[in-house]
Amino acid sequence: MKYLIILLTFINLNMQAQNFHDIKIQSIDDKTINMSDYKGQYVLIVNVASKCGYTSQYTDLQTLSENHNNLVVLGVPCNQFGGQEPGSEEEIKTFCSSKFSVDFPMTEKVDVKGKDQHPIYQWLTNKDMNKKDDYRVSWNFNKFLVGKNGELIEYFGSGTSPLSDDITKNL
Repeated sequence: MKYLIILLTFINLNMQAQNFHDIKIQSIDDKTINMSDYKGQYVLIVNVASKCGYTSQYTDLQTLSENHNNLVVLGVPCNQFGGQEPGSEEEIKTFCSSKFSVDFPMTEKVDVKGKDQHPIYQWLTNKDMNKKDDYRVSWNFNKFLVGKNGELIEYFGSGTSPLSDDITKNL
């Protein structure tokens, strides 16, 4: 029985995406976003919220996106922290474009932690998958930088400005 459990655990881990470029997520417009489309580019994945103290970071995320042709900023709305992203996808999209002129890709609203955690965050937060470290998404505007070859470069907390040297030195 012990060996069966170990085998099933091994099979389950291998069924999950081991390569960042194998992951897909729905866009805020209900279109599929394939991470494979971003091969050769950096990807900064940020769990975002419209009613958070860090919401003003949208301005710097847009600037970062505009200033780095080799970078895709991917905004991932999430309502798991203080209920600070209560709106529908349409409301989120309207808010981001009207208040911050956001034109970088945005995804559907997802869970970034817990039993319904989206596969992209399973990969980002699990050392067995990302081959770097285990991470815990602790609040809105946590950032993960993925390299051109799909390797996880670094995790940054909410307080790290998108334009900080900690992030830009990697681009």
